[in-house]
Amino acid sequence: MRIENNQVYEFVKDSELVKAQELEAAYQESQSSGKKLGDVLIEKKLIDEVKLRELYAYILGVPFVDLSKEIIPQDVLQIVPELIAKKYKIVAFEKSGHELKVAMLNPEDIQTVDFIRKKTGLKIVICLTSEESIELVLKQYEKSLKAEFGDIISKNSAAIKDGDAEDLEKVAQGLPIIRIVDTLIKHAILQGASDIHIEPDEKEVRVRYRIDGILHDAMTLPKQVKHGIIARIKVLSNLKLDEHRVPQDGRFKIEKDNLKISFRVSILPIFDGEKIVMRLLNESNKGLTLEQMGLAGEALEIVHRQIRKPNGMILVTGPTGSGKTTTLYTMMDILNTPEVNISTVEDPVEYRMPRVNQTQIYPKVGLTFAAGLRSLLRQDPDIIMVGEIRDNETLEMAIHAALTGHLVLSTLHTNSAAAALPRITDMGGEPFLVASTVNVIIAQRLVRKLCSDCKKEYKMTDNELKPLQENYDMTAILSVVKRESASQKKASDPVAWKDVPLYKAVGCEQCNNEGYKGRVGIYEVLEIDDEIRKMIAQKSPTETMEDYAKKNGMLTMMEDGFIKAARGITSIEEILRVTKE
Repeated sequence: MRIENNQVYEFVKDSELVKAQELEAAYQESQSSGKKLGDVLIEKKLIDEVKLRELYAYILGVPFVDLSKEIIPQDVLQIVPELIAKKYKIVAFEKSGHELKVAMLNPEDIQTVDFIRKKTGLKIVICLTSEESIELVLKQYEKSLKAEFGDIISKNSAAIKDGDAEDLEKVAQGLPIIRIVDTLIKHAILQGASDIHIEPDEKEVRVRYRIDGILHDAMTLPKQVKHGIIARIKVLSNLKLDEHRVPQDGRFKIEKDNLKISFRVSILPIFDGEKIVMRLLNESNKGLTLEQMGLAGEALEIVHRQIRKPNGMILVTGPTGSGKTTTLYTMMDILNTPEVNISTVEDPVEYRMPRVNQTQIYPKVGLTFAAGLRSLLRQDPDIIMVGEIRDNETLEMAIHAALTGHLVLSTLHTNSAAAALPRITDMGGEPFLVASTVNVIIAQRLVRKLCSDCKKEYKMTDNELKPLQENYDMTAILSVVKRESASQKKASDPVAWKDVPLYKAVGCEQCNNEGYKGRVGIYEVLEIDDEIRKMIAQKSPTETMEDYAKKNGMLTMMEDGFIKAARGITSIEEILRVTKE
């Protein structure tokens, strides 16, 4: 069902939808560039997308359907799974007997049609439709998920009792509760949530999802499902059903359709019951690279150079949820070759990594970070990852390991890269030892990325610039943005902030009207050179070390953020949200 350029050319010419001269120019461009003529006509706004789709349908001899005002029955819509529908822009809209009508954008995608035919055992009738129709039908999936949830609650509310300890297991294994928990999890996975919060209240149970670092209300459930949901999650996580007074931690895993997701479960007693937080870790994700995480330029070169050193310490700092562990795992993934022995001490073990020996700390039996690290040193490691340096004993062991020929990766909680150095000495690290072991310190935060489908360009006005100037050295930041933009592309340098193109979040269907989709890191990479080593040994103030590093080319997190804003990756609002202290 392939449509050739010359077929489109002849039909458009005969229909006189486009002026002959413009059609000829578009045809020549499509021939020289290898693009489809239809795509060129739409790019140049010479033809309406719906008219072009109707023309394609006419050429192929298949029907054209407009689904923009159609409400498709749920049983028909669900025949094509949502993930397939979204990825390949194909939806089922009518079923009669053994015949299923599907609407699609790409008539050449026979492979997906064959997949649906084999999966359903039905005769597939292909129809073409417009982009707008497909998008509006895809929205009905989301509604159906919420509708499905409402149906479960309304149909089964009588069956769900406000269970007591004796029948908790029975309630947990009951079909209504299993359906509710499965739907909660499915909804979270489809929306790309990183955490699920289930919070019992006096009159209801509130469910929230953390998506791209921000919590969103997902749904409110009736109070009677509270005990059942908690019991079901305890059963999945292999926790004690009758324990309601002390916190419990567990984990479970879901494997389905090439998707492998690990759930880390934390249950905490609160006034109205037990609050559950589930962390979702997608183990089927391909390994990240430092570039994908947002490191670039000189900072990226420094990190690559330092992780290749055979010994010393690499520290990643930032608040909880700033992506520190992900950065360490990405470094370990780069270093993970058959020639080296990598061992970790973590709390908890977040991701499983092949060929890496991962130890979960267990303070109740005396397996602390320090004790685990002490034992690791007898295991002939080349590279050691310590989840977090929390106390003097762990710090001393880490410094000792770095001094005796091991590369040590770890994290700290500080606001900036330079602030990590006094923090280490405050914890009891000898300045001369810290100076000789620390190689590089990376401070980071995570910002949401602007949705590429709806972001809007604007220029900063004097009124918007004024409050920023009161808090930040905007002249210095502008000079950094100029320098970086010059290295990116040969363009006329912006003279003032009003010349720098920036972008605002708008919101569309692709990003659930958030204006943002996905996250990226903003970084501050402090390489420890001889001069900074002297400053550490002399216990120089943080500001002195920071000023020296800036003069030698270190970008602050704020500067890195503004560079990403000028490149259209994120917005100034996001940078201010994550960097304000």
